Amino acid sequence: MEVFWFIPTHGDGRYLGSAEGARAVDTKYLQQVAQAADRLGYGGVLLPTGTSCEDAWVVASSLIPVTERLKFLVAIRPGLMSPTLSARMAATFDRLSGGRLLVNVVTGGDPVEHAGDGLFLGHDERYDLTSEFLEIWRRELAGETVDFEGDHLKVVGGKVLYPPKQRPYPPLYFGGSSAAAHQVAADHVDVYLTWGEPPQEVAKKIARVRELAAEQGRTVRFGIRLHVIVRETSEEAWREADRLISKVDESAIEAARKVFSRYDSEGQKRMSDLHGGERSQLEIYPNLWAGVGLVRGGAGTALVGSPEEVAALMKEYTDLGIETFILSGYPHLEEAYRFAELVFPLLPIDHLKSADGPSSTSPFGELIANSIKPSVQAPVS
Repeated sequence: MEVFWFIPTHGDGRYLGSAEGARAVDTKYLQQVAQAADRLGYGGVLLPTGTSCEDAWVVASSLIPVTERLKFLVAIRPGLMSPTLSARMAATFDRLSGGRLLVNVVTGGDPVEHAGDGLFLGHDERYDLTSEFLEIWRRELAGETVDFEGDHLKVVGGKVLYPPKQRPYPPLYFGGSSAAAHQVAADHVDVYLTWGEPPQEVAKKIARVRELAAEQGRTVRFGIRLHVIVRETSEEAWREADRLISKVDESAIEAARKVFSRYDSEGQKRMSDLHGGERSQLEIYPNLWAGVGLVRGGAGTALVGSPEEVAALMKEYTDLGIETFILSGYPHLEEAYRFAELVFPLLPIDHLKSADGPSSTSPFGELIANSIKPSVQAPVS
């Protein structure tokens, strides 16, 4: 199992759907989140993409020199950039970061946003374009000089002079719930990502992508994107879930539903259908909560519960074949610490066992009476 965290380049705060307790996105705060994830032992961080976010490539580049081990899952956008230019960017980032780039292939799902970016293709056409893009991108980074003419893209003599550190290219991650998306995953990517649907629905996606990949003589790994609300007790966690959406009123939910309804993304439709805009239907599976999706696009579900409950549900997903968990929590700085402290000890994360040991004081907390090292469960009187 590997666990990633999230860089909140579209904003952060203590409440969803409210400016109360909100935090500005600035360089220092993003560095704090990245450095916390790096120090705590998260394997990587996801940087979101879209008009509501600071640019993922620029932000990720700024975080290279302030981190050591952390990998960066950064988006490429077929249809919004040249595959050859994208390949050069990826190779440069990978070399300068010492092989810490992971690539998130985002086809997109909002026609209004696409129009603003100059992309005017329907749903399945965008996935056809994505397939052509990835064929060019993969071949160039593998060292080929590429001549290619498809239905959407044409390249003559495309090449990357300076190769990436990771060969043949940095790993490709990709998500999508439609049949067209599943085929792209089977044909091109290394890790297929799903949003946090109930395990039985995730199992169906995994089985389908595995089947399609096998037809191409390929294997694909699997990951999942979720939020998390973990506290020392289940009761505390559920109170926190209620508090997170306590500033969200019905007008905000309705406004969000109108925006989501214009999407042609099958994944967004499935996220919205999990709750139907109803607060009374938010626990969609034991310890899986759809409250985030009331007003947030994309990943809309959260693991909620005690450390043991959250770890148990994560292990349920791993039994299906999920290897990578991409998590987030509000606010992202504090919740990165909380999850690592409460749940990491319960998970099979191999690299943590060999990481540099903590300082001489951190395993103990503050000394009792200036000289006594407290135990994990120090008596209180």
